[in-house]
Amino acid sequence: MSVQAITLNLPETIYDQVRRAAERIKRPIHEVMLEAVAAVAPVADTATEKLRSVLAQMVYLNDAALWRAARATMRTEQRQRLEALHDKQQRLGLTAEERVEEQALLALYDETILVRAQAAVLLQQRGYAISDLNQFAPLE
Repeated sequence: MSVQAITLNLPETIYDQVRRAAERIKRPIHEVMLEAVAAVAPVADTATEKLRSVLAQMVYLNDAALWRAARATMRTEQRQRLEALHDKQQRLGLTAEERVEEQALLALYDETILVRAQAAVLLQQRGYAISDLNQFAPLE
């Protein structure tokens, strides 16, 4: 993969944020910046502003927080309700109110999957094996 060099002029406040984050996670500033750009690029034109912000800021999380994010799931009652709505849709159809609820739950599911995926990518970039998210093992 080829690499392109760029010059980026950052306001001092943003630079300080990135510098502090890099110090906290003991990584070079250029790596933190690269991960932040990579985090936003895939969803820049499809995700909500709030979700794009969440995904971009994940680069500043420590490893333990990323592992929690990589294992995050919807609450049991939300998953059960979504399943019940899917079952009802197939059998009887949904009311307008139920369709709105289903869409909200599907959006939450999509956001959860994107956060999990972003956390997994960041963990892998930091050298962890993510094939089994139940383990906490750095790559050898």
